[in-house]
Parts: sequence; structure tokens; C-alpha cells
Amino acid sequence: MTSTKTINERIVLGIDPGTTVMGFGLIRVKGKQMELIELGILRLDRIADHAVKLRAIFNELIRIIDLHHPDELAIEAPFYGKNVQSMLKLGRAQGVAIAAALSRDIPMTEYYPKKIKQSVTGNGNASKEQVAAMLDTLLNTTLAAEKLDATDALAAAVCHHFQTSNGIKSTGGKGWKGFLANNPEKIIGRT
Repeated sequence: MTSTKTINERIVLGIDPGTTVMGFGLIRVKGKQMELIELGILRLDRIADHAVKLRAIFNELIRIIDLHHPDELAIEAPFYGKNVQSMLKLGRAQGVAIAAALSRDIPMTEYYPKKIKQSVTGNGNASKEQVAAMLDTLLNTTLAAEKLDATDALAAAVCHHFQTSNGIKSTGGKGWKGFLANNPEKIIGRT
């Protein structure tokens, strides 16, 4: 299926980089409304050679980009860990994902995990399950709980939309109470 866009909409590709599992999620934004286009994971655990994994990441992202023609890439920035080798591999995976987007002239923005969680749930320390549940509410869908790498990627795309548009007002650091006060239209059953 090829993507068709109207003049007043944009498509955001979100990526949760990884060398074992890489998540991706695409949303279409029309004004303040978001809709899920595609959500998935790229499983790399059966590929032993790291360079071959990187090639697989690049090729799959090019396929997704050429299919959906996203306007922007939102990617989760690496977090700091104790295992230097793991961080190096994760950084390479992120770099290859960014290179795939840039090879198609798609601008990219990095977001730290806490910023993504804060933007989507109002809590920078939210669990993956809480992020997925809020995405269900925001996108009026039911996401598979076993695809948390994919929902993390989708959260990056939603975060990018919130950070670059007037889709949701800032909570001002007041958590759920502030979010609901500033966004009453997000409360189900309330008009």
C-alpha cells in the first residue's frame, strides 16, 4: 500500500533503535488529529554478524521510507549504560537508521527516553506498558502489548508531533492532573 497525503498533513516515522529488535511506528498527522499507519519490529536476533545486522536495518528502513514517504524521523537517543560494547552497537544501529532517513532527505530529531515518556504520558518515569496504554487512548486503537519496542518507536513519533505542533498543550510539569486540565478533549466521554 502506497501512502497518499493531502497538503495539510504529514507523516512521522518513529524509531526505537536496537541490534536485536528495532521498533518502528508511523503516524499520519492532520491538524491536531493523529492516526496510526503502521507499527512493527525488525527482528535481528538470528543474524550473528553485526555488519550484516546494520545492513538489514538500513535496507528495511529504506523499504519503509519508500513505501510510506514520511516527512520527518523521530528517533530515540541512546541512553547511558554500563556496557560500553552494547552502547557502541546501539549507537551504530541508531546511526544507520539516521543515515537511511537522511539518504531520502528526511529531517530527523532525537529524543531522550524520558522526554518521550513525559511527552506521551506526562510522566518521564512511566513504564513501557503505561506508554503503550496512553498510545491506545491517543490513537484510539489497541496495540499489542508484546510489541513494546514498536510502541516505544510509535511514542517517539507521537512525542515529535507534540513537540513540533500545537496538538497538545504542555503540562508544565504537573503530571496527569496538568495534562487533563490543559487537554479536556482527551478525556473519553467528555465533549
